[in-house]
Amino acid sequence: MRRAPIAGHKLKKMANKSHLKAPGRSSGKTPRLKVAPTYKPRASASGNGEALASRSAAVERKTRETEVKVALNLDGGGRGAVVESFARHGFFDLVIQASGDLHIDEHHTVEDVGIVLGRAFRQALGDRAGIRRFGEAMVPLDEALCSAVVDISGRSYLAYNVPIAQERVGTFQTELVHDFMKAFSDEVGMNLHLNLVGGRNPHHVIEAAFKALARAMDQATAREPRSGGGALSTKGTLSS
Repeated sequence: MRRAPIAGHKLKKMANKSHLKAPGRSSGKTPRLKVAPTYKPRASASGNGEALASRSAAVERKTRETEVKVALNLDGGGRGAVVESFARHGFFDLVIQASGDLHIDEHHTVEDVGIVLGRAFRQALGDRAGIRRFGEAMVPLDEALCSAVVDISGRSYLAYNVPIAQERVGTFQTELVHDFMKAFSDEVGMNLHLNLVGGRNPHHVIEAAFKALARAMDQATAREPRSGGGALSTKGTLSS
């Protein structure tokens, strides 16, 4: 499976390269969806050297328009196929396989990847007990600067302030970035605030946004040793 960052015109590769096939096209031999076999759990935050339990998920969704499969390890080493940049900067092990009605446009495929990826995060997090919950990051890419702030609270909300003047990067519709982020945040069940501080090149802007999201998600999903294993909430739960 060819690797491609989930940013700018390379997000387009999620929707029309060899690993994402439109109906009727010959895809050849499809790689098996699996979590990287070289994965090893992180050491215990308490410093006693005990391995922590794996937080992973495998989720798939099939409709008349798309078929998407995602395998995710939250405590990985940053290995990712298709979304290499997001996986690398979030230290997630991630594999995505998708096919869709690309003969119409990329909307259904990109949105459904966001849906299934969000569900994988929700499943891997379980009851969310013991996680840091909040995460924030600001990432530059040359002239572009974007920030991401997340709260994995069980409540879904997207504040998307990433204006991109260009309608397309190559043939990719830049508005699909918003659709992906909305689907992803809804399915995780979290607040997501994305803000563009500045930027001219649309590819740089989109890539900075995804890298910022990855780093913020890494912070928010990390275990908080001071929580005592409970939910970081006065309600006692982050599940809803």
